[in-house]
Amino acid sequence: MPSVPADVGVGAPFRIAYIVSRFPHVSETFIVRELDALDANPVLELELLSLFSPVDPIVHPRARRWLSRLRRPTARAAASGTAWWLRRRPARLAVSVGLVIRGYVRRPALLARALATVPGAAAHARDIRRRGIEHLHAHYATYPLLAAWLCHRLTGVSYSVTVHAHDIFVDRSFLQRRLADASFIVAISDYNRHFLVRHGVARATPIHVVHCGIEPETYRFCPRAPTRGGPVRALCVASLQEYKGQRVLLEALAGAGRRLARVQLDLVGNGPLRSELEELARQLGLGSRVRFHGSLTESAVTALLETADLFVLPSVVARNGQMEGIPVALMEALAAGVPVAATRLSGVPELIRNGETGLLADPHSPHDLARVIETVLDDPAAALTRAEAGRRLVEREYDVHRSAARLAHLFLQEHSAGSAKRS
Repeated sequence: MPSVPADVGVGAPFRIAYIVSRFPHVSETFIVRELDALDANPVLELELLSLFSPVDPIVHPRARRWLSRLRRPTARAAASGTAWWLRRRPARLAVSVGLVIRGYVRRPALLARALATVPGAAAHARDIRRRGIEHLHAHYATYPLLAAWLCHRLTGVSYSVTVHAHDIFVDRSFLQRRLADASFIVAISDYNRHFLVRHGVARATPIHVVHCGIEPETYRFCPRAPTRGGPVRALCVASLQEYKGQRVLLEALAGAGRRLARVQLDLVGNGPLRSELEELARQLGLGSRVRFHGSLTESAVTALLETADLFVLPSVVARNGQMEGIPVALMEALAAGVPVAATRLSGVPELIRNGETGLLADPHSPHDLARVIETVLDDPAAALTRAEAGRRLVEREYDVHRSAARLAHLFLQEHSAGSAKRS
């Protein structure tokens, strides 16, 4: 586990603010886990900043403790912050806004959102200056990274970013400049690191691979496999969006006929495709075999994992280029001992190692997904072996405490570098 740099004293904690788009957000429990793990480090002092109001009605219990530490600017504070910087650094603010306009000019919808981020970033910049924040860390290379970059432009405070999935796969407008000014980049997978290098948007900024993680010890490990006869409970936990591939899963179950007739599916998650997927399940004759649960709390998902015989995540590449990073839901399934079937794309094969910790199908192929599910059902002994290997891999490489230690080391290296520059 990385150690604290020798020249960092524990008497004066390094003050870091995390920036996210919305908090709380039901599908981003991994950020809260990371915050909790980092908050236990006495050398760090954390704050949490958000840009926009939350949209999810569900608040996970672990997120509640952060609500009292959350800072989200009101409209009045955003206007006041913008006016404050216009008086003190008018040229720097004007040039920064000009760069934003130039960077997003070919994407009007994104430009409007980017410009809407500016006042909130200005308010945060004023606040972090007052509060002595020494470093910013953005989760996602979309508007949180833009806000961190703007704060850096106005205050000189250093920043870093964790890049995930849609934030680099779907649109890379103005991304190169925002990454170039960062102290370092955290990629959640080797795939993402290679993607950034391949697309030339992170030429000089150091990139470190630090996996998002879970707390394996909170999942009761019970390796299992579907029985050769009787009902099979399959579970899919994912937002109901195109890139999650639930349509492919429904078509796989329907197209396999009697081979997979005993599979009953629990779909957990909400999203824009819910009504469409419910109608598809009805049309395919799966109405009695598929249950749509909507969004659930962490404890409710854990309870479903304990009763599942199989976990399936049929991810695809959406028409707009959106795809997975490494889904945390897969880590949770492996930690619980559930056999996993997924698809080979993005960083998924780094976690679901085909034939070792799970089985992989070709994305967009109902036929191949059905084949993989059938393979799990036909060989319970092999499924058990993969489940045990999956738990070991999660404990070794996807434990949030290990990931947080690695992040803390990177933050404190930045602290040391900043201290050296000031001395």
